[in-house]
Amino acid sequence: MKLARIERLLVGKAVPYTRPGSFSAIAKQPVAGPVHVDIEGLEGDEQGDRKVHGGPNKAVHHYAYEHYARWREQLGALPLLEQPGAFGENISTRGLCEADLCLGDVLRCGEARLEVVQTRQPCWKLNDRFGVADMALRVQQSGMTGWYYRVLEPGALEAGQMLSLEHRPFPRWSLTRVLEVLYQRTLDQAALHELSELPLVPSWRKLVDRRLQERRVEDWSKRLYGLDSET
Repeated sequence: MKLARIERLLVGKAVPYTRPGSFSAIAKQPVAGPVHVDIEGLEGDEQGDRKVHGGPNKAVHHYAYEHYARWREQLGALPLLEQPGAFGENISTRGLCEADLCLGDVLRCGEARLEVVQTRQPCWKLNDRFGVADMALRVQQSGMTGWYYRVLEPGALEAGQMLSLEHRPFPRWSLTRVLEVLYQRTLDQAALHELSELPLVPSWRKLVDRRLQERRVEDWSKRLYGLDSET
């Protein structure tokens, strides 16, 4: 099943960012021609903090370009929103959103095979990039987070290629539903138990198990605002 056409491929270099000692490669730029993708992501792409970005479980970030219109409605005509790349995405498409994909979906694109392994957990770098103090929280609450792929088989990606659905093992778990459990129905025990039965990435496994065991939600302040927890 064909899902969407890649409109843009984007990569970025890690450079000093807005806060002392911080680095980021969020300012992605479009690249022409085929780009090799493997377990670490697109050739030429970097991450500013490898502890929380990049790696096999965040190899490629995909963001739906149709979300940009909704952000322009909220934020106005920001220059950042004039073209793809505002959210640090590697792949930009039209016609494919969080509601259209499920956790664990395997997509084929040319020789490459990509697995949907998690949604983005937005961080404070979006606040600084947009100049909006609560931008990360807005992204989280909106459900327009984008998602990450794990690369199952390397290959070349290129603008104009089609992404096709090859396998859907968990049709009950659309990314929209995942986001609802993560950020809205945060202590829904039945949903958390069901989610825990999926092959989650290690950080999500830890998050879900903690919510089930402790019946409380983890503190988001450091991720959303760069602030240490006061508790």
